Amino acid sequence: MRRKPIAFIDSGVGGLPYLAQTRRLLPDESYLYVADRANFPYGRKPGRRIVAAVESLVEKLVAREDPRLIVIACNTASVVALEALRARFPIPFVGVVPAVKPAAAASGHRRIGVLATRGTVEGKYLRDLVERFAAGCTVVSLPAGELVDFVEQESLEASREKRLARVASEVDRFREAGIDTLVLGCTHFLHLEEEFHELLAAEGIQVIDSRDGVARQVARLLDAVLVGAPVGAPTGAFYVTGDPPIEERYRLFAERFGLSFAGVLA
Repeated sequence: MRRKPIAFIDSGVGGLPYLAQTRRLLPDESYLYVADRANFPYGRKPGRRIVAAVESLVEKLVAREDPRLIVIACNTASVVALEALRARFPIPFVGVVPAVKPAAAASGHRRIGVLATRGTVEGKYLRDLVERFAAGCTVVSLPAGELVDFVEQESLEASREKRLARVASEVDRFREAGIDTLVLGCTHFLHLEEEFHELLAAEGIQVIDSRDGVARQVARLLDAVLVGAPVGAPTGAFYVTGDPPIEERYRLFAERFGLSFAGVLA
């Protein structure tokens, strides 16, 4: 009998690095990814619309694939919809939240930057995280919704120079704050991780995200043994939502992350 898959959901391709990290720790599992293309981006929608969109998506995913566990691989959707999802569906969910706690532990000068969507930056959840885990720190939170669009629509074909320039325009906004740690508080930004590190490492600024913590939480909930073996051939499927024609970039993202493109989740 086929083992039930672990599913990852985001409004676009942002959650793929979280799937990749989980698969590195648990390479023998089966994986699914759903890019909710019909509702991209979540970060600029009111909370009730995000909850409705994600609940509808999970309902379709459960009916079609019956996953063992679902990762809401989006900071905004995790903050807004996790409580409703756990109340409605009798399966485990793992959310993604800005890595404020590890950033506070890593920051030597107690000055932290958080780059996220406007919904996350302006939301109560981030304020609560800061009060709980970084009360003694100066935390500068800035929105970067246009960077989400860049990752989704342009990053695959963009030159290295263009990617660096796009990241530099965001990094520059933190320079006067004197941060020594930057939290990538939107999953999409991890597609530009190399560029963030290249621009910030020379200044001694650490870049923090929550991938490893999420992957280990998945393993804990499934009582799985961490193996960490290399990943070879495709080990899962990549779905999208929305009406055709489907943009070619989704097939390319699926291929890049070792997933078979499965078309529209209906």
